[in-house]
Amino acid sequence: MGSRASTLLREEEIEEIKKETGFSHSQITRLYSRFTSLDKGENGTLSREDFQRIPELAINPLGDRIINAFFPEGEDQVNFRGFMRTLAHFRPIEDNEKNKDPTASEPLNSRTNKLLCDDSGRSLVLRKTFLPCLLYVPHVCLT
Repeated sequence: MGSRASTLLREEEIEEIKKETGFSHSQITRLYSRFTSLDKGENGTLSREDFQRIPELAINPLGDRIINAFFPEGEDQVNFRGFMRTLAHFRPIEDNEKNKDPTASEPLNSRTNKLLCDDSGRSLVLRKTFLPCLLYVPHVCLT
């Protein structure tokens, strides 16, 4: 499986994704392998149903919101680049990223809370949507 994934992803694409997301070469290769294993239709994209087959997402109280984060409004498929852009939101911020120019755009992953808690898409986090997110945090930290 790993060799198939590395042969289908061009070196130029890996370099572009590294710059855009902050993932390392080996992380990108592993995630591509995972992406292709989830792609049951073998068409180079993932659907919501592909994500719903992941057992950890199926039992996660925020699973639907996590899945929705991969799909822009009106889209029902995500390609590997979109998959990686979304995963970058969940990547921990490294120290060298925290100390960058304050006028620069925010790191992709600093918007994770909006992805999970802003179900209106208006950059507002309402109490009714924030409370389930907040209640889930201690569960994640304790397990």
